[in-house]
Amino acid sequence: MRKSQAKKLPLAPDGRFNDKMVTRFINNIMWDGKKSTAINAFYDAIDKVSKVTGENGYEIWKRALVNVTPAVEVRSRRIGGATFQIPAEVRADRKISLSMKWLVRFSRERNGRTMADKLSSEIIAAAKGEGAAFKKKEDTHRMAEANKAFSHFKV
Repeated sequence: MRKSQAKKLPLAPDGRFNDKMVTRFINNIMWDGKKSTAINAFYDAIDKVSKVTGENGYEIWKRALVNVTPAVEVRSRRIGGATFQIPAEVRADRKISLSMKWLVRFSRERNGRTMADKLSSEIIAAAKGEGAAFKKKEDTHRMAEANKAFSHFKV
């Protein structure tokens, strides 16, 4: 029997937007416990997004997150010696987690001088429905669609 699940620690909202989602996103950007560096990178990226698009950078970031949030994913399940990819709904908490991780990961892989540059360009692309993070979501959905035949195995 497994032990009880660890309790989720409550996050403090960030300083500028007073939003817990921003804090969570900053925690995803952070490397080696350098939170102030991650905060600076995020806020600089939001400012750059505002400057480039002429709209509210925070709203565009939220739209980008929504655009890269997956609804379904495939999960591996071993049945009778064969492994099947079974499409499954994504839990609400995991949806947010995946979208943030994808945005940060594909920002890091982009070309750019600073993390703020990379992040801002990925946010703008995701908000438009382009970019690598959005493509990842589309691929995930396509994979689930292709394996719909195995959905009767449900995880």
